[in-house]
Amino acid sequence: MVEQIGKVYLVGSGPGSIDYLTVRGQQLLIQADVLVYDALVDADLLQLVPEHCLKLDVGKRGGQPSTAQQAINQLLVEHCQQGKHVVRLKSGDPFIFGRSTSEIEALITANCAFEVIPGISSALAAPLLAGIPLTDPVLSRCFAVLSAHEPEAIDWENLAGIETLVILMGAKHLPEIVAQLQRHGKSPQTPIAIIRWAGQPQQQIWIGTLETIVQQTSRQALSPAVIAIGEVVRLRPYLQSRD
Repeated sequence: MVEQIGKVYLVGSGPGSIDYLTVRGQQLLIQADVLVYDALVDADLLQLVPEHCLKLDVGKRGGQPSTAQQAINQLLVEHCQQGKHVVRLKSGDPFIFGRSTSEIEALITANCAFEVIPGISSALAAPLLAGIPLTDPVLSRCFAVLSAHEPEAIDWENLAGIETLVILMGAKHLPEIVAQLQRHGKSPQTPIAIIRWAGQPQQQIWIGTLETIVQQTSRQALSPAVIAIGEVVRLRPYLQSRD
């Protein structure tokens, strides 16, 4: 009997809906023996795996109980060494705030085979689904993507000079974000969009300015959200999808 050789696939599931999963990601889920998935992954994706597949929810959502990263690393190694086809399913893209480095280092140390499968990041998809382009020949010649999980560690002075900003994991720190940007030179009239549950049926969008957005959303649950800031937000009425 030939010994089965295990392999771990770090798969990006996209911004939300199963509609935005790549063909390669779908193929791997259909063949999975073990599925290790994050909290923000669309529940419909879990239905793609075979009946025998072991499903392990490891959380990884801000403010909610999650499996420790070291424990996740060990799960991947153990199941791979058992000869399993393991899918590590992450929201968005594995290499954009996906914390994949630690998992890959553990797999390399254990001499486990692995492959990383791209996914569509919400940083790109959420503004698009809201009708907001990140670049424009006049309004936005560049954009920056950042995580606001630790706002005290961000170079707000330099970021304030960039035409378009896309902020992930920033809903909890919205008041500080808008205050920091205005403090470092962004006009209070700069447009801002908050896109919650991008790509999902329950998607919500708030449009305002740095001056108004905190008050506009003061009684709203915003997370999980992508925040887009810049003059390109004004293009939304012209570019958003029509039903």
